[in-house]
Amino acid sequence: MWLFLLFVAVPLIEIALFIEVGGFLGLPTTLAIVIVTAFLGTWLVRAQGAAALNQVRGSFSNMQDPSEPLANGAMILFAGALLLTPGFFTDAVGFLLLFPPFRAAAFRYVKSRVTVQTFSTGTPPHQRQSPPENVIDGEYTEVSPDKPPSKGNSGWTKD
Repeated sequence: MWLFLLFVAVPLIEIALFIEVGGFLGLPTTLAIVIVTAFLGTWLVRAQGAAALNQVRGSFSNMQDPSEPLANGAMILFAGALLLTPGFFTDAVGFLLLFPPFRAAAFRYVKSRVTVQTFSTGTPPHQRQSPPENVIDGEYTEVSPDKPPSKGNSGWTKD
C-alpha cells in the first residue's frame, strides 16, 4: 500500500512543483534548471560513485564488513536515477542522497532496523569440504589400434 501511495504522490508533487515554479520563473528558466540539475547530478554521481567503489574494494581487500560502502554505493546509484528523472522533488531527494552526512544517517537508521544473523568473508579452514568418499584413484594408458581401419565394407550394407 505504501508503494502505491508513493507512486501516486511523487508524480502529483512533481506536477504541482512544475506548475508553481514555471509560473514564478517562466518556462525557459524552469527547463534550464531541470537540465542543469541533470548534468550536475550526473557529474556528482560519477565522482562519488568512483569513491564508493574504491571504498568497497578497500573493505574487501582488508576483509572488513562491506555493508556501509555497499549501502553508500546503492544510495549514490539511486540518487543518480532520481537526478536523471525530471522534477524538482526527485532532484531534491537525489541531491540529499549525495550528501555524505545524510547517507550516514540513513545507513544508521536502516542498520538499527535490520538484524544481521551471520556475516562471513569465506569458508573457514575447519569447514572446508573433503573429497567425497566414492572417488576412486586410478591410472590409465591410451592404447592405439595395431592396424589402421580398413576403408572397405562396414558390415552395415551388402555389396
